Amino acid sequence: MFGRDFQRKYALTDQGVKNTKTATFWTVIVNLIVMGGMGILYMMMTKYMDTLTAGTSLSGAGLFLILVLVFVILSLITHLQQYRATYGLVYGEVKSVRISLAERMRKLPLGYFGKRDLADLTETIMGDVNRLEHVWSHCLGYLYGSYISTAVIAIMLFSFDWRLALACLWGVPVAFILLFGSRKINKRHSEITKEAGIQVSDGIQETLENIREIRATNQEKKFLKELNDKIDHHEKTMLSGELSCGIFVNAASVIMRLGVATTILTGTKLILSGQVDFMVLFMFLLVITRVYAPFDQALALIAEMLMSQIAASRLMEIHDTKTAEGADSFNPKGHDIVFDNVGFAYDDEQVLRQVSFTAKEGEVTALVGPSGSGKSTCARLAARLWDVPEGTIRVGGVDINSVDPEVLLSDYSMVFQDVVLFDDTVMENIRLGKHGATDDEVKAAAKAANCDEFVEKLPQGYDTPIGENGAKLSGGERQRISIARALLKNAPIVLLDEATASLDVENETKVQEALSRLLAGKTVLVIAHRMRTVEAADKIVVLADGKVAEEGSPSELLGKENGIFKRMAQLQSESAGWSIA
Repeated sequence: MFGRDFQRKYALTDQGVKNTKTATFWTVIVNLIVMGGMGILYMMMTKYMDTLTAGTSLSGAGLFLILVLVFVILSLITHLQQYRATYGLVYGEVKSVRISLAERMRKLPLGYFGKRDLADLTETIMGDVNRLEHVWSHCLGYLYGSYISTAVIAIMLFSFDWRLALACLWGVPVAFILLFGSRKINKRHSEITKEAGIQVSDGIQETLENIREIRATNQEKKFLKELNDKIDHHEKTMLSGELSCGIFVNAASVIMRLGVATTILTGTKLILSGQVDFMVLFMFLLVITRVYAPFDQALALIAEMLMSQIAASRLMEIHDTKTAEGADSFNPKGHDIVFDNVGFAYDDEQVLRQVSFTAKEGEVTALVGPSGSGKSTCARLAARLWDVPEGTIRVGGVDINSVDPEVLLSDYSMVFQDVVLFDDTVMENIRLGKHGATDDEVKAAAKAANCDEFVEKLPQGYDTPIGENGAKLSGGERQRISIARALLKNAPIVLLDEATASLDVENETKVQEALSRLLAGKTVLVIAHRMRTVEAADKIVVLADGKVAEEGSPSELLGKENGIFKRMAQLQSESAGWSIA
């Protein structure tokens, strides 16, 4: 019952399965004790009827009082245990699942997040876990406990009188068959509703992120209409799904409740024929009030459980994704980066084909080429942000695929074109480059990256909050903080992907001078479109159509007839003289 398939179906941890077993156990005990209360009431009524028919005095009141007292005490204790098992333990499970999910995502290749929609991931982490939390706490233990306790009670009833037991319980399996038979319909509605919800989240996120562009182009009405349409569609899918589910749940409940009528009819017939007495029928009517009660809620819970399996499958998709793992130690002989026949594709789009080159330690190697030639991909592969499916990349003779990414990245400093900053102070954003760095070290790195000029103008200097992703700073200022962070880390390998793209000519020159001083002796891989950014490089690798087209020093490539690099340099030189007529 609680095997591996069950665990995957509801995205439970090993402890979660144990919690479900505990909740199921106490639910069974509670249901049986409540049914025992019905037995005490039956005994009392039987004794009372005997007193009326035989004309004897009522005796044994003390014994019944003791039984009732024991029932109340046991009922209180077991209900408290059931509450703790079904709710208290489960909330700890929610914490474990979220931590487990975060740990799993921490170990996934960073390329995975480039393929997943942000709103979709957010919905999985927050919405799907919340949805499953209700299933874990309100459904699993309660439902499976009802299954077991009803089976035990059914055996007892059939041993007492199989005819009345059949009349009482026939509706239960029929109701569940109807509900489980509707799984595909409800699952399909759940998938449609989930997709519509993600579209709404996407629309809201897109509108907020691009609000300036929307207002600048007077497209508010268009975007708001599209967002309203998505919300209306989501509402319609929710109503349709709930209506479909409600029809089956209520139909199942009605069918199950028909057992009351068949029990009365069957019991009446058996009484008239003298096969049973009235108290037997009375006992079965008491039992019906408790047999059906757990399943009244269970029918709705089953529908929720079926729909929750969509959320569970989304969580398990993250857990099933292969993580980037490797050795916990990294001891390279030097820090040369060697690409050896590397091939890479995004889905079905081949980006790199048998790329081979070496970025030597102590030198600046520049990757240039047309847009889409694979320059940024090379930089990301060099840091194992994605795993290399074809060929190998070695650092100091060590295959980077054999090293844990977190261990590997301790030797890397990276500044990419898309700067990521946190809603914190300038000081703390730079300090991320080196945990425990002193304020003086942070300021030295900031000065080397030419940050001190604008930091001095901020209200609180280095202690000024910069807003979400540096919203209070300009693009160039944000990029200089990112460069300062990389300089502070002082790692032996530095990857720069369009690191000076947002700087003006003056600041670009200053930052390049700082980089030249502070990156001496390191392995530097630079990606840039501006020729002046790479003109001082020791080596240039020209990529075209995912292959190494040219390789050599700037002077060698500039002297090459009909060379790609020479043509790019000439085009940029010509465009430099362009002006508005």
